[in-house]
Amino acid sequence: MPAPMFTNEDKARAHLEAIRWPNGPSCPHCGNIDPDKIAKVAGKKQSHRPGLYFCNECQGQFTVTVGTVMERSKIPLNKWVFAFHLYAASKKGMSAHQLHRMLGVTYKTAWFMAHRIREAMKEDVASTGPLGGQGKTVEADETYYGKRETPRVSKQRKGRPFLKSGKSGGAQKMVVVGLVERGGKVRTFHVQSATRQTMQDILFRNVDRKSVLNTDEAGIYVEPGKDFADHQSVNHSAGEYARGETTTNSIESVFSVFKRGMVGVYQHCGEAHLHRYLAEFDFRFNRRAALNIGDRERMEDAIRMSAGKRLTYHQAGRA
Repeated sequence: MPAPMFTNEDKARAHLEAIRWPNGPSCPHCGNIDPDKIAKVAGKKQSHRPGLYFCNECQGQFTVTVGTVMERSKIPLNKWVFAFHLYAASKKGMSAHQLHRMLGVTYKTAWFMAHRIREAMKEDVASTGPLGGQGKTVEADETYYGKRETPRVSKQRKGRPFLKSGKSGGAQKMVVVGLVERGGKVRTFHVQSATRQTMQDILFRNVDRKSVLNTDEAGIYVEPGKDFADHQSVNHSAGEYARGETTTNSIESVFSVFKRGMVGVYQHCGEAHLHRYLAEFDFRFNRRAALNIGDRERMEDAIRMSAGKRLTYHQAGRA
């Protein structure tokens, strides 16, 4: 039997309110939390939509979806809750076509729902602070996926595209840089090119300098690595993948799950949307089963993180 919140809109609304307002309704317009100044008005008139509240402080009306990615949506709340669950529980993601079949909504609606859920899953890295720290190890690596929509050009080639394939030749693929704290969280970034300057900016903004940095033998890590407590590398080109505690196996594992999902589930991803898919995979990894986080906790975290975020169809379409 499916959970009532997946089939009944009133149960879904109650579930959302319990997640967003554990201590009672809070006005998203003025921040008022005084229960004596917030009244539930739904049901007094037929024109009032279910779950409607009125704030006597700012004279504003609101429901549990106001101020979230679900705001102004006509999709039943039980379908929203079910969609959040599906994306939280599917390790390699779920295509919009599969979502539209399971929810009984149009493909266009499912596509938009999926992007709004990914927007909710986007981490606020500014508030969580840097990865690593004293006595901790952070692994860094880059990977190449799909095909660029705008070919990469070179000044040395007078504006002509690169022709050589492979990591060293700047193949016409999208570039993803990943950082993972061993046993902790991951952050991935879509960049235009993996250069020493790009890596330095990403590392310095996201990793504590007291950390031990583990990378492969690529030269782009040599100079930035000097600013960390220690920089150790493995030589993949010589068949070396681990030397004692020095390895990049954790970040390689992250990339493996990402690519399996992108190739096996999503199959195609426009370059403008890649950052949204990366946020989705980061979210699930950072709440993986190995950290004793289950599907329901993951779903509730995503719903909680939807607050303060909006994404219109126009914004989603243009990235």
